[in-house]
Amino acid sequence: MANAVTRVVLRCEDASETGSLDLSECQLMQVPDAVYHLMRHTALTTCNLSGNVITKLPPKFAVKFSLITELNVSHNQMSKLPDELSELAELQRLDISHNAFISLPEVAFRMPRLANLSANHNRIIEVEVERLQAAPSLVEVDLTHNPVDSQTHEALKALEAPRVLLTDREKEDWEDLTV
Repeated sequence: MANAVTRVVLRCEDASETGSLDLSECQLMQVPDAVYHLMRHTALTTCNLSGNVITKLPPKFAVKFSLITELNVSHNQMSKLPDELSELAELQRLDISHNAFISLPEVAFRMPRLANLSANHNRIIEVEVERLQAAPSLVEVDLTHNPVDSQTHEALKALEAPRVLLTDREKEDWEDLTV
């Protein structure tokens, strides 16, 4: 446990010089309050929280790290994001891949500069295609390796913008039945 704490503190010290916070693979269940304290005088531009066991981000995350352009929360146990993330006015890249999302987080549609959203390897079945299409700045959305239903899959393939990456669907046995 002491090793993990030391690792987090050292990485916060590195981030104060580079503006890039890397807390990946730190066995975190949440973002410790100490991180916000240690980073209070640092203008972070990127934050990597991948490879932990985080289930949710607190609303204050967006307030404390309001200037980040890149956020990676992949390989965690998240199924939702706080609405406050829409206040991340500079965020351009968001990676929520390898989590437990069953739909694209609503907040992603309201992020003013979000261009790239990686949501591969989740449990996403349905996507609000109209909201996705109306998102202010989305350029590319990676939905590969999700169990997207056939109707949504077809609607997403037909989109001109944003570009949606999908895994080719295998027809279910019952979809092939000819009566």
